[in-house]
Amino acid sequence: MALFREFEAPPECPVFEPSWQDFSDPFGFIHKIRHIAENSGICKIRPPQGWQPPFACDVRSFRFTPRIQRLNELEALTRVKLNFLDQIAKFWELQGCRLRFPHIERRVLDLYLLSKLVSAEGGFEVVCKDKRWSKISSRMGFPGGKGVGSLLRSHFERILYPYELFQSGASLTSVHRLYPEAPDPEDVDEGIGGGEEEAADEDEEKERRAERRSPRRLKDERENTEPKAVQVFSGGPQLIGLDIMSADDESFLRKQKHMRAQAFAIKMRPRKEMLEVNYIDLYMCMACGRGDEEDRLLLCDGCDDSYHTFCLIPPLQDVPKGDWRCPKCVAEECSKPREAFGFEQAVREYTLQSFGEMADHFKSDYFNMPVHMVPTELVEKEFWRLVSSIEEDVIVEYGADISSKDVGSGFPVRDGKRKLIGDEEEYANSGWNLNNMPVLEQSVLTHISGDISGMKLPWLYVGMCFSSFCWHIEDHWSYSINYLHWGEPKTWYGVPAHAAEQLESVMKKVAPELFDSQPDLLHQLVTLMNPNLLMEHGVPVYRTNQCAGEFVVTFPRAYHSGFNQGYNFAEAVNFCTADWLPIGRQCVAHYRRLQRYCVFSHEELVCKMAADPDSLDVELAAAVVRELSDMIEEESRLRAAVQEMGVLSSEQEVFELVPDDERQCWKCKTTCFLSALTCSCSPERLACLHHAADLCSCAAANKCLRFRYDQDEFPAMLYGVKSRAQSYDTWAKRIAEALAADNKNKKDLIELKVLMEDAEDRKYPENNLLRSLRDTVKEAETCSSVAQLLLSHKQRHKRERPESSAQKARSKLTVEELKVFVEQLYRLPCVISQARHVKELLESVEDFHERAQAALTDETPDSSKLQALLDLGSGLDVELPELPRLKQELQQARWLDEVRLTLMEPQRLTLELMKRLIDSGVGLAPHHAVEKAMAELQELLTVSEHWEERARACLQARPRHSLLTLESIVMEAKNIPAYLPNVLALRDALHKAKEWTAKVEAIQNGSNYAYLEQLEGLLARGRSIPVRLEALPQVESQVASARAWRERTARTFLKKNSTYTLLQVLSPRVDVGVYGTSKSKRKRVKELLEKERGLDLEGLSDLEDGAEDARDPASVVAAFKAREQQELEAIHSLRAANLAKMALVERIEEVKFCLCRKTAGGFMLQCELCKDWFHGACVPLPKAGSQKKLKLPVRLPEGEALQCLTERAMGWQDRARQALATDELSSALAKLSVLSQRMVELAAREKTEKIINAELQKAAANPDLQARLSLLHI
Repeated sequence: MALFREFEAPPECPVFEPSWQDFSDPFGFIHKIRHIAENSGICKIRPPQGWQPPFACDVRSFRFTPRIQRLNELEALTRVKLNFLDQIAKFWELQGCRLRFPHIERRVLDLYLLSKLVSAEGGFEVVCKDKRWSKISSRMGFPGGKGVGSLLRSHFERILYPYELFQSGASLTSVHRLYPEAPDPEDVDEGIGGGEEEAADEDEEKERRAERRSPRRLKDERENTEPKAVQVFSGGPQLIGLDIMSADDESFLRKQKHMRAQAFAIKMRPRKEMLEVNYIDLYMCMACGRGDEEDRLLLCDGCDDSYHTFCLIPPLQDVPKGDWRCPKCVAEECSKPREAFGFEQAVREYTLQSFGEMADHFKSDYFNMPVHMVPTELVEKEFWRLVSSIEEDVIVEYGADISSKDVGSGFPVRDGKRKLIGDEEEYANSGWNLNNMPVLEQSVLTHISGDISGMKLPWLYVGMCFSSFCWHIEDHWSYSINYLHWGEPKTWYGVPAHAAEQLESVMKKVAPELFDSQPDLLHQLVTLMNPNLLMEHGVPVYRTNQCAGEFVVTFPRAYHSGFNQGYNFAEAVNFCTADWLPIGRQCVAHYRRLQRYCVFSHEELVCKMAADPDSLDVELAAAVVRELSDMIEEESRLRAAVQEMGVLSSEQEVFELVPDDERQCWKCKTTCFLSALTCSCSPERLACLHHAADLCSCAAANKCLRFRYDQDEFPAMLYGVKSRAQSYDTWAKRIAEALAADNKNKKDLIELKVLMEDAEDRKYPENNLLRSLRDTVKEAETCSSVAQLLLSHKQRHKRERPESSAQKARSKLTVEELKVFVEQLYRLPCVISQARHVKELLESVEDFHERAQAALTDETPDSSKLQALLDLGSGLDVELPELPRLKQELQQARWLDEVRLTLMEPQRLTLELMKRLIDSGVGLAPHHAVEKAMAELQELLTVSEHWEERARACLQARPRHSLLTLESIVMEAKNIPAYLPNVLALRDALHKAKEWTAKVEAIQNGSNYAYLEQLEGLLARGRSIPVRLEALPQVESQVASARAWRERTARTFLKKNSTYTLLQVLSPRVDVGVYGTSKSKRKRVKELLEKERGLDLEGLSDLEDGAEDARDPASVVAAFKAREQQELEAIHSLRAANLAKMALVERIEEVKFCLCRKTAGGFMLQCELCKDWFHGACVPLPKAGSQKKLKLPVRLPEGEALQCLTERAMGWQDRARQALATDELSSALAKLSVLSQRMVELAAREKTEKIINAELQKAAANPDLQARLSLLHI
C-alpha cells in the first residue's frame, strides 16, 4: 500500500547464440541449454547471422479485431482498488447520492489505502479514541503539521464509515448514538470548507465503472487521465474537492463554497414523486414501527418498505429526489457476485497498415517524440506506472491469439495456396519454423491427431505500445516459443518453475479479494503484478527485450508476462519434448486438484504413442516406457481400490471415440481415458477413479467400471514400446559404461570407434550420448597425435644441436600444459599407448620443480644451488617458470622491506600510500611472502576504506545517527593502524555532541529556565553537529514556542509599525510626559535613559551559553519594582502638572493638550491616569481582548516583564476593589452618576437650542424668505 516507486528492472535472463551446427537441431539445442535457462524460466535465442525468414502473411488481406486493454485494470492491486471504489460508489448511488472523491495536497485521496490503514490500526473507533489520525496521515505520505489528519477523519467518517457499518451489519440502535437527531437543513454545514479543498461544477454526469466498458478513441482516453470509477466530477485532475451529494443539485454546489465540513452531511434533493396524503397512513417505518412524521417517511423504490429519514444509517436531512433504496435493497444489490473480469473485443476491424498507423500515432503522441527515439527503459517504467495508477486510464488494443489457420502464418508453409519461391523452401522446412516445431519427430505433440489452436497451430500477435500479456503458464505446463517477425521490441518477464507456487501464493496474499471472487484468476491471463513487488516477496523474476528476428523460449511451468514496446508482429506455439512427459503428468494431477479442464488427455497421448512404437524416436520411446510404467502402476492401484469398494460390474469402452466434454470427471473435470466410473442413477455422469467415492451415494453394486484397456493388455503394450527402445538402451548402456569406466576397465580406442560406427549404421538419434561418444573419440585421436609429436621431438632434441632461444620458446610446453595434457591422457575413457612416456617426462619436471621451490624458500639464496638448478632446467625440453623467478627474488625482498617499514608508522599510512604499495606489489612475481603482505595490505585497505565510508556516511546521514551508534563506530575504528580523516572528523563530531548534550542537561537540571538567546545559540550549534541529538527536538520546540509566544504577545501589546520594542512596552515607562514626533520623542527618551541607568531590562537577555550565568528571577523582579516606583513618581508629577496647568494660564486657548500638543478642540478624552486631555482623533478608544495563557519552559526578558506588569495590574485591581467597596466612594459614585445624567440632559438642551438658533439665523439670511414675509405683511 505504499506509494508508487519508480520501476527497477529485474536481472536479465540468459541469451544464447547457437552456431549453425547447434541451430540445425532445435530440440537438441534447447535440451542442451535447458539446465541453464530453466533457472530463469525464460531465455532468448538469437539465430545465427543470416537466418532471416521472409514474412509470408498476405498484408493486404490480413484483417483482425483486437481486444481492448485498460492498463490500470490489468494490475492486481489497482483492480482491487477500482473494485473497492466501485463498491463505494454503488453503495452511495443506491441511496440517491453520487460521490466526489477528495483531493488532499493536490492529489486524489486513496480511499482504499485509507480504509486498509484504518482497519490495520483497529478500526475507526480505535483510531479516533487513540488519536492516530496523524499516524495514518504520515503512513499515507502526507506532510505533517497541516491538519491532514482531521481531513482524513472527516472523509473517512463521511464516506467509508457508513459503508463499513453497512458491511458489518450494524443495527440502528447501536449506531444512532453516533448520529444525533438531524438538525434543521438550514443549519447543516455541507462540503469540505477551507482553502485545502474546493468543489467544482460539471455539466455532464460521469459514468460509473460499469459503463467504462464502452470503447473510446485512445487519444481521448489519454486526454482525461482520471479513472472512470473514481472520476472527480470535473473537467480535469487539477480540480479538487469531495462531497456526497445529490445529482443535479447546482444550488447545493453554490452553497457548499460558503459552509463548513460536517461528518455525514448528506444533502439530498426533494423527491419528485411525493407520497399522497390520503395513503400515508398505510406505511409504517420498518426501523421504529411508527407511522408519524409523514414528511420524513421514505418509500423504497425497490421493495416499497418505509423508513424515517432519521432512522437510517446515516440519518438523512431531507427527503431525497429520484430513486432511493432501503438498507435491505442496498444489501441485496451490493451482495450480488461481481462479473468475472476479462477482455472485451474492439468494435473496429483493422488491417496491418491501419493498426500500425494507429499504434505509431498513439506512441509518438504519448511520448511526444518519434517512435524510434523512445528508449525502451522509459517505456518500461511508464508502463508499470500506468498499470499502478487509478488516476490515469489509458486504453490500448492488442491483436492477440489470432489463429494462423484463419489468416496464415508469418513463416513460409507448404499449404498449396501459393508456390514457394527463392529461399522460402529452406525456411518452410526449417525446424525453427513454428509450424514445424510442434510436429518434429522428437515432439510429443506430433502424436496428437487433432489441431489444437495455439498449441500445435501457431497464434499470431499484433501489438502496440503498452499492449500486454498477463502472468500465466502454458497449458499442460508445456514449452512455448515466440518469434518476433518485425517491429519494435517485446519486453518479457519470467519466473522459474520452482518458484511458480511461490508466485501464486504471493499474488493471493497481496490481492486476496480478486481470488475470492475468481479462484482460477491466474488461468484467465487477465492479471498483472509488478515484478518489483514479486521480488520484494522473494520471487525470482528475470526479464529480456525480444527484438525482431529473435526467439524467446519459456520452460514448463514457468510463469511469464510482458508487454510490447510498440507496433510489432509476433508468432508463438507450444511444443513438448521427451523430458516433458513426467511434467505433463504432474500438471494433470495439479489440474485435478484445481478442478480445471484439460486441453487433451495425457493418458490417451501416452497410450497412443505406445500403441505405435515404430513411429517413435528411440529416445522418446525410452521416455514413454518410463511414463507408461508409472501410469500402469497407478491405474492398477486405483482399479484395486475400486474393487475393494464393491464395484463388480465393468465394461470396456473406446474413450477416444467419445467427445472430450462427455468424458470429463464431474468432480475434477479431468478428461478420462484409461478408466472411469459410472452409476445407473445418472449414466451421463462419470468420475475418474481418483474421485470414485464422490460420484454418488448409491450402492457400489449399482456402479460400473468402464475401462479402455484390460489389465492383461498393459504388459503387451509395454513390451511393444520396450522393444523399440531396447536396442538403443543396450547400445546406450554400453556407451555409458565405456565413458564412465575406471582406469582398470578402460576400452581401447578402436572399440569406441566400432560403437560409433554401429550408431551411425542403426541411425540412432543425434542425442547427447552419441555426441559425447563422437567427442570422446575425436579427443582421443587428437591426444594420441600430440603425444607422439612430443616424444619424437624429445628424442630429436637429444640427438641434434640445441635450437635457438626463439625456436625453443615456440616449441616448448609449459609445466601446467604438460600436467593438463597428462591428466587429459589418463582421463580419457580409452587407453593411449604413449601416455606412460609422457608421464615420465612430467615426473622429471616435477623433481626439478621441487628442488627449485626448496631453493626459492631459503632465507639466504645459495648461488651454487641456483646455478645447478639452472643447468638442469636448461636440459629439459619444457618451459620452466622457476628460472625467471630466481632473478626476481631481490626485487621482492626490497618491496617487503618497504612494506614493513611503512606499517611501523601508522600515522603516515594513508589510503593513497596503501594503494601505491599494492599497485607496486601487483607487478612482482608470485611469492608467499609477497602474497601475505599483499593480503595484509589489501585487508587493511579494505577495512580502512570501509570505516572511512561508514564514517562519511554517518557524517552525511539523513536522519542522523545516535550517540551510541557513533560511539560504537568510533570505538571499533580506533584500533585500525592507519590515518583515517573521516573517522577523526566523526570522533570530533561525537565530542562536540557530548559537550552540547552536557550543556543542555546542565540547563535542564538548573534551578531556573534558560533564556531564549541561550537556547537559540545551543540550537544553532546542535543543528550543525552531524549527530542525532535526542534533546534537539525539545530545544527546537521550546525555541519555536518562545518565539511564537513573543510574536503573539507583540501583536497584543504593540501597535502596527510601532517604534518601540515589546520589552520597552512591557517595562515601566521612562518616557512619562514626553510628547512630540517619533524622532524627537526617541531622542528625549534616550536622554532620560542615559540619566537613569539603574535598570536595563534589555540586559536580561545578554546571557552567556552556560546555565550558571542565568540571572536570578528575584533580582529581575526587584529591578522591575525599582523602575516601577520611578514610573509612579513620574506619573504623580505629570498628573500634578496637568491638573495645575489650567490654573497657570488666563485663557484656555493657551493650554496645549494631547499627543499633538495642540489646544483643545472637538471631542476630547481625559486620561484617568495622567489627567491630561486628548483629542478623539489622536487616540483610539480602549478595546477589550483576551490572551491565551501559555507557560513556556524558556526565559524571556519580555516574559518576565509581562509577569511583573501582570502582577502590578492585579495588585492595582485588588486595591481598586477595596477602594470601591468603601461607603464614602460608593456614595460619591452615586452622586457623580446623578450629576453626569444632569450634565447629559443639559448638553442635549444646549445642543437643541444651538440647532434652532442656527436654523433661524439661516432663515434670516435667506433673501427669498424675507421677500415672502414682506408680501405677507402687505
